[in-house]
Amino acid sequence: MKKITVYGIVQSVGFRPFVARLAARLGIKGTVANKGAYVEIFACGDNDNMEEFCRALQNDAPPLANIIDIITTQMPQEENFADFRIIDSEKELGTVFAPPDVGICDKCRAELFDPQNRRYLHPFINCTDCGPRFTIMEGVPYDRETTVMKDFPMCEKCRTEYEDPATRRFDAQPVCCNDCGPAVYILGADIRGKAAITHARRLIIEGKIVAVKGIGGYHLAADATNSDAVMRLRKLKHRPTKPFAVMMRDLTTAKENCEISPAAQKILTDWQKPIVLLPKKAKSIVAEEVAPNSLTLGVMLPYAPLQLLLLGDYPDGLVMPSALVMTSGNAADAPICRTEEEATNILSPFCDAILAHNRRIRLRSDDSVTDIFEDKPYMIRRSRGFAPLPFVANGEFTGNVLALGGDLKNTFCLRKGNIFYPSAYIGDMADLRSADALKDSVSLTEKLLGISPDVIVCDPHPRYKTREIAEEMSRERNLPIKFVLHHHAHVLSVMIENKIDEPVIGVAFDGTGYGADGTIWGGEFLLADYRSCRRLGSVAPFRHVGGDAASKEGWRIALSLLEDVCGDKFAVAARELNLAAAKEINAHNFLKRRAAVSTSAGRLFDAVSAVLSLCRKSTFEGEAAMALERAATLYQKNTSEDFPKVAALFSQTEQKLRQGEPFFLAPTTALFAEIAARRLAGEDAGRLAWLFHASLAEVIAAGAARGRDVCGVNTVALAGGVFQNKLLLALAKEKLAQRGFAVVTASLLPPGDGGLAVGQAAGVLFD
Repeated sequence: MKKITVYGIVQSVGFRPFVARLAARLGIKGTVANKGAYVEIFACGDNDNMEEFCRALQNDAPPLANIIDIITTQMPQEENFADFRIIDSEKELGTVFAPPDVGICDKCRAELFDPQNRRYLHPFINCTDCGPRFTIMEGVPYDRETTVMKDFPMCEKCRTEYEDPATRRFDAQPVCCNDCGPAVYILGADIRGKAAITHARRLIIEGKIVAVKGIGGYHLAADATNSDAVMRLRKLKHRPTKPFAVMMRDLTTAKENCEISPAAQKILTDWQKPIVLLPKKAKSIVAEEVAPNSLTLGVMLPYAPLQLLLLGDYPDGLVMPSALVMTSGNAADAPICRTEEEATNILSPFCDAILAHNRRIRLRSDDSVTDIFEDKPYMIRRSRGFAPLPFVANGEFTGNVLALGGDLKNTFCLRKGNIFYPSAYIGDMADLRSADALKDSVSLTEKLLGISPDVIVCDPHPRYKTREIAEEMSRERNLPIKFVLHHHAHVLSVMIENKIDEPVIGVAFDGTGYGADGTIWGGEFLLADYRSCRRLGSVAPFRHVGGDAASKEGWRIALSLLEDVCGDKFAVAARELNLAAAKEINAHNFLKRRAAVSTSAGRLFDAVSAVLSLCRKSTFEGEAAMALERAATLYQKNTSEDFPKVAALFSQTEQKLRQGEPFFLAPTTALFAEIAARRLAGEDAGRLAWLFHASLAEVIAAGAARGRDVCGVNTVALAGGVFQNKLLLALAKEKLAQRGFAVVTASLLPPGDGGLAVGQAAGVLFD
């Protein structure tokens, strides 16, 4: 007899039914049980069949299973098993792999619209291969009684399917039907079931806005082809220009409106069903107001049955638009709403009706958002479908860690030894509701994963809300606090994802982060490993005039840099560039005396965008940088011109000693001066945007080379939110490769602050 212990995502993905069917086929006797932390199998059979059984466990597992390790132990004596059975689950302490939520499968989709099927038009149809998982869990192991589905006792027919190994719903915990499952209704009105869905569809057709409860929270839905409806949503949500996500009826509709590569199609249709940034076709039916001045659309396909009923051929005689705006149901920067109370209080001013249901959402989970780089996902927001899938690191990591991430794009991370569990996206900590959501999510996730932290980790920024929360938790739990520098954490996040356990040269470019010297960092070259980091160099420092306002108003940093390069004549240059009015220049002169020193690469992008009249003030984070990338990309597509000679001017770095060690300054002020001078001479803004990107890539490669001269390290990790700019990312990788570097980047973790918590968790080692 063998005892087989299987670790990984093997709960809620049909693994135990798969084992039972496999055993029956091979004549194996024994048991399989979900232990919460793992699946445990006892198996007896002849040698050949046992070998085939063990091989198939690894190689033929269900597609949603993610097996990390299998340990097989020969037991000293045989048990007298009569057959092979799935036995009752029991929780044991250990490493837990909690299942993510899974988009509707093709078989359930077909049944949903089959009038002969007993689950015809059932808004909560699911099976072993699809449906809610993590967002409905209240405990482990993953059984009906430890999910919110305990609120809905199974009818006799569902119970029969649930207990029959021959069915597709054998041991599927959320199984239900029209007779025993949750119900949909319009909040505040006596409209339920099919009438509620028809009511919501009619409102959308009429140009109204409907809040719709999904798997991990609420969406705000509107007709994406109706400019008036989109603009009304923008006005109500106070969101002037930031792109909205669009849900297309099906893949055919998506292909009619966007350019979709084979790699993009795979990501778009895979079981996670994320929002994918896709190049927009010129003849798209989607209103320009959905994503103004953008080359891409954020597109997702329906992943919940209720969404399919809203968009599909519902038997009510109504003809729905084939594309809906489906934006997060929240207030600006706040977490997505998950309860009826939150929806009523927060979303009512934004919509004309709320389509809700009575299946509780225990853990909120916003939609994941990904771009595509080199035919792989390039994550922007890692949430539904991906969280809390773990990352397994190389190296000797021990102990349990809770890392609270940053104040923007907040996620947290729980670490158990060398297993890192990143959370779903929470929100920005400027909103107090995000802080409450963070605390609630931490508490429940610790319970679900069975992790009791030994230490709490946070950013050292003295004014970060996450630091305040860390200090509060430290007092309540009597746990120590550790600090990991913002940009060190960015680099460590990339190292964890790429399983790097040797030192790297980290190029950490982002907006702002608290530096070791108390200044504002954001354009850093670091020698980094899991124990420490050393600052090798940075972009040229400048005065961060205007404080927090400068993060939204790029003209402020542009004025500061203009003064650095033009001296007393900077005001004249500013007026010629239409950069600032006289009163704004006067305010700059007053504020500069108290300005902090900054090396922020993100603010450099904002300044160049302002000088080129692409974006003077941002209405959302990253708007100026996105405008600069768009202008450069359009120019690149329409020209064969290159700038090797000009870009090479900025490949030198100024060397100096800092605290007794070599330190270099990259010539970014000189680069800004070149861009400003050429713009004053009348050169095309798109051409100069492309020149800026090409030259900055040279700067990055040259800085890494200078760092290699000092430390001898040949691997470069590109980290930080600036590298969400795929044009810069591609150019930098190309220039670094030309100099012989091995380059690693983020992929399934966001390069920006959404991946920060994983790096923080990696920066704490127990000796």
